[in-house]
Amino acid sequence: MRHVIKAASAAFLLIGAAILMPVSHLQAQGNPERERDLVFAAERGEIVAVRDLVAKGARINWRDHRGRTALLAATQRNQVEVARFLIQEGADVNAKDLIQDTPFLLAGAEGRVELLRLMVPAGADLKDINRFGGTALIPAAHRGHVEAVKFLLTTKIDKNHVNNLGWTALMEAVVLGDGGAAHTEIVRLLVAAGADIGIPDRDRITPLEHAKKRGFAEMVRILSAASR
Repeated sequence: MRHVIKAASAAFLLIGAAILMPVSHLQAQGNPERERDLVFAAERGEIVAVRDLVAKGARINWRDHRGRTALLAATQRNQVEVARFLIQEGADVNAKDLIQDTPFLLAGAEGRVELLRLMVPAGADLKDINRFGGTALIPAAHRGHVEAVKFLLTTKIDKNHVNNLGWTALMEAVVLGDGGAAHTEIVRLLVAAGADIGIPDRDRITPLEHAKKRGFAEMVRILSAASR
């Protein structure tokens, strides 16, 4: 009988605690449906819906089944207005999804300069790396995003970081570039910013040697001048 009384008392205390629990605490548990709507609205660039959902308590940094936050979804579609609002509301620019993308890393890889300009002051981790072991600068150089490279070189990002392939941003601009105007300009920018032109790949081949093999004459000129 004593055990029954104790159990009843415990149950009563739990019920009482639930009744007295502040509304703010209950809201902190979140609403998955509302937050899924937030991610979808952010992806579609629906700024009015995004503002409304945040005002109703949707958690800014909630993640969907792919590990994406609303900010990452907005970044994927280059929804600048939505991204600006989410960042102002405290969205994490370094929140990683299941494939190790963050809003900042993805903005670099996709050359989203407007987003990069929002994210760096918001605490972007310049040392963070993607699933290939590269900083935001490396895929920007690889893909020929001149303006993104130019902006990132104004920050303290490591110009000589080596990724999992054993390549720097300079190496990727040469080896994965097409030798055209964009990649050549990126080589020029990196060299002018003080990138180490002597860092070789795993076969001990330098960017200059790769440029010569590929017949990228202007890159050869830039790299040769820097090696003197």
